[in-house]
Amino acid sequence: MHVFNDARVDTNLFLQLQDLASVLSGNADLKFEYNYGSFIDLVEFKLTASRFWDNTSVDIKSAGLKTDVYLRAIGTLRYSTIPEMKGFLEIIAESTLPKFAYQLFALLEDLRLEELIKLERPGTKGAFSIRRKAYQHYFGTQLNVNATRGFPLDELFCLLYLQLVSDRPNPSFPKATAQQLDMLEELKPLLFQVFEASSTVDTARITEQIVFRLNGYKDTINEYFVLPVNHIHQYEKNTLFDELTRTDPLANDDFEEVDQEESEYFDQEFSTWHRENKNENRKQNFLQFELEQGTKTSILGGGARETEEGDQALVSIQGASSQSKQNDYSDTEALEKEETATQGGKSDEFGEENRDAVQLDKEAHPPTAEDMETYQVFLREIEPYKRKLAKTIEKTIEHKKNEPRSDLVFGRLSKKLLPIIIDENPRVFYKKNEDTNEFDAVFSLLVDCSASMHNKMDETKRGIVLFHEVLKHLKIAHSITGFWEDANGVKDDYQPNYFHRIHKFTDSFYEHNGPKIMQLEPEEDNRDGFSIRVITKELEARREKNKFILMFSDGEPAAANYDQNGIVDTNLAVTEARKKGIEVIGMFLANGEIGEREDDTMQNIYGRERVMIPSVSELSEHFAPLLKKLLLKMI
Repeated sequence: MHVFNDARVDTNLFLQLQDLASVLSGNADLKFEYNYGSFIDLVEFKLTASRFWDNTSVDIKSAGLKTDVYLRAIGTLRYSTIPEMKGFLEIIAESTLPKFAYQLFALLEDLRLEELIKLERPGTKGAFSIRRKAYQHYFGTQLNVNATRGFPLDELFCLLYLQLVSDRPNPSFPKATAQQLDMLEELKPLLFQVFEASSTVDTARITEQIVFRLNGYKDTINEYFVLPVNHIHQYEKNTLFDELTRTDPLANDDFEEVDQEESEYFDQEFSTWHRENKNENRKQNFLQFELEQGTKTSILGGGARETEEGDQALVSIQGASSQSKQNDYSDTEALEKEETATQGGKSDEFGEENRDAVQLDKEAHPPTAEDMETYQVFLREIEPYKRKLAKTIEKTIEHKKNEPRSDLVFGRLSKKLLPIIIDENPRVFYKKNEDTNEFDAVFSLLVDCSASMHNKMDETKRGIVLFHEVLKHLKIAHSITGFWEDANGVKDDYQPNYFHRIHKFTDSFYEHNGPKIMQLEPEEDNRDGFSIRVITKELEARREKNKFILMFSDGEPAAANYDQNGIVDTNLAVTEARKKGIEVIGMFLANGEIGEREDDTMQNIYGRERVMIPSVSELSEHFAPLLKKLLLKMI
């Protein structure tokens, strides 16, 4: 497994970076991701930060990732021009050093943008300072490596970076080769022009001049930077910010000839001024509408402003009218829109990362003789811990209360005695609300049935059996569901996710259903965030006061297009459930010692509400204090 997929994800930092990308770009739909390099892509609508920072300290990593976002969301989006980048790429395509060329362009453009950003937002200076020191150390090390291995152009690239960020005009590079030091001296006059660059045109010109001076070199071996704009050939506007706010042209391209002299218009001024949005220069003080279909005309109205075929709708207008005499198709239109929005399961109800995920329920079959025999073995093993866990839950969760009843013929005498005088058969007694034998709680045990659980599934099943027996004994409704994604059935727009319904809330007390738990087995992938949202929706419909999801998992979500964002999406699903009053507890049942990496992963998803248990024998000891804390919080 590559480090890219196996890297730990700090969910708090990731969400900070997502918010930063959304706020700085001005678009909440712009998605943040980690990638091999930092770039912005408005075709896939994402902004990425480089995986380069993964192997640095916490402080350097945070500053490095944030500066990647600053450079793309403020710099590239607003201050880099697309036509110049396209022209540069066309010219460099003729070069024998294209890889070196686009990396050098990315480096020089980032240095130009960095200065603009620090000027606009002084609060970013500290992070950029950390970034620069980290890269100085890195390229200093790489310089020695490339010189030793005999990679001349890689060595020269390191020298160019170190020269540009040095606080001295002639820094010393004792381990560099004489040939590359001579080339650096030759390139310095061109290189120092970077400090006067004021546009992408300047950056491209300097890069081209340097590249075409390098004769006799083979292209770079390593890739240090990537082009800051992805899918650049699909953009038409001057900047990415223009692309972000662009609107599509009209669907039809016909043109209606209109006799302007025969046309009439009303020259009426509509004021949109308000104290809070005063516009002294009278710029953009107009209403805009997005037209997808229509016919162009040559009519000028009252001196219309020039614009594109379709302008972005900046305001919504609602008018009042009488009922039409024609047929009313509003309901039909609404139905068509709803069908389009949900077609193919493309709703965001279960999270943006799960738009193609489809829920498929699988019913448990009657237990076999082998299931029953294994279940009895598990029962004997968990018996010593059953009473202890039952006592913990019983002491912590309150019983349900019967509603108080009034207007009875016997019971406690009410203070409202008027019916004795006015009613022929007065009912002036009532009964207080009383505790029942039922607990005001409901549990859903959700079991990760992915392949990575194969060495933990037996211990997990013991834990499930223990909880099932305790909850059944206390008459607490509960469900048990195994989940996995069928990797072999995944298509471009279809991700089948199975929910193995071992126990439902309605049959959780059935005496002979316990052995069905033995049917839980490791299957394929796991899309944890989707599964938690599905179960959350089911628990929302329950009337109990205390609702719990016990998520038995190894904390490593992995599914189609889910590896990188799985931990973050699952953390979001947990947060959403908790906001709805449903407590989600991560349950890690190991078959021995728990590693630091496993604990870190579970913490990133579930925070403090996680139970890391080496074996079932320690479950009560670990679970009791957490359960008490959660219930005290819910009172």
